[in-house]
Amino acid sequence: MTNIDFDPATAVLEDIAGDYTIDPAHTRLGFSARHAMVATVRGQFTDFTGTAHVDTANPADSKVELSIVANSINTGQQQRDDHLRSGDFFESEQYPNITFTSTDVTRDGDDWTITGDLTIKGVTHSISVPFEYTGSAQDPFGNTRIGFEGAATLNRKDWGLSWNAALETGGVLVSDKIKLQFDVSAIKNA
Repeated sequence: MTNIDFDPATAVLEDIAGDYTIDPAHTRLGFSARHAMVATVRGQFTDFTGTAHVDTANPADSKVELSIVANSINTGQQQRDDHLRSGDFFESEQYPNITFTSTDVTRDGDDWTITGDLTIKGVTHSISVPFEYTGSAQDPFGNTRIGFEGAATLNRKDWGLSWNAALETGGVLVSDKIKLQFDVSAIKNA
């Protein structure tokens, strides 16, 4: 398998400190899980809002807040998406939003770690997500943007997402471990 790199990142900002709004049209909040212990199923949430305050001088003063509409889950297969919205998983009628609020931010060069409270189905646990700063740009519409990519693994059962089915050959239908992937583009507030 060939690993293809993107074009080099741009850097129009010497200091990315400031307040930003996450651009949902150019951000992906994705996840992947094993299905039947042999295939990877990928999906994403398509309706969300988020803000970030970036403090490069004192990263601990940085803040991130994110609210995701649970019903916006999309794996490309309607029957699976409806099942994920049901009481077996997200129970999205009773718990319409998934939220994340940062509690700590650290930085080492272009590598940032955002720790915070992730709430799903009324259950809150702390997670840490390492992010890599991927650049800054001035877009054709006058927006100043910054980009970050991050990933983390969590156990879905910790948030009450425990539905599963045993396989005759051993293992389960849906992996307990879920990989989260974040490709973030944020626009600097005027």
